[in-house]
Amino acid sequence: MQYAIHAPPPWWSRLLARVSGTEGLAAARELRPRARTSRYTDERPPTLTDLYTARRLDMVRLALFLVDDLHTAEDVVQDAFAAVCRAYGTSLDGLQDPGAYLHTAVVNAARSVLRRRRTARGYTPPHQPASAPVDEGLLLAEEHRAVLHALARLTDRQREVLVLRYWSELTEEQIARTLGLSRGTVKSTASRALDALEKKLEAAR
Repeated sequence: MQYAIHAPPPWWSRLLARVSGTEGLAAARELRPRARTSRYTDERPPTLTDLYTARRLDMVRLALFLVDDLHTAEDVVQDAFAAVCRAYGTSLDGLQDPGAYLHTAVVNAARSVLRRRRTARGYTPPHQPASAPVDEGLLLAEEHRAVLHALARLTDRQREVLVLRYWSELTEEQIARTLGLSRGTVKSTASRALDALEKKLEAAR
């Protein structure tokens, strides 16, 4: 049994290239996490511990793009793994595609955080992302903060579709299953989201 964590492509560099040519592409490549693979040499089914070991960091990075601060992203991932455990136990009996289920759990947990945040904003000052710790600097390099800021200003659905497509490298069909949308809706949302992101980047120049 094997779970593979693939290094996500520098999708923000592609978006930057649409606005400013090739400037920043070399720096973007340096942000790519190294590919990591967790292998299980025996034939036993994977457990929740195996899933956590293999996918936690990848899921934290995914959640970070959805909720825009590291501490909240870590909480989102913990909630997602707790949801997996409640539904399937630590042995994951009956779970056919743990990776797909985990993506859905992370997105749902992130949505809950964003709903609570919007409610809280009615009574408190707007949310300010926590200061990035030193180890987060590699992920949020200065050259790409404009892209991440523009991404945060998209609608929730647009942000989810782009992050799942270009960060997690899911197919349109996989995104549709994860978000509970039709494949056509995923495709049209991605197109509108890219256009909106490009306009926000151009306006910020």
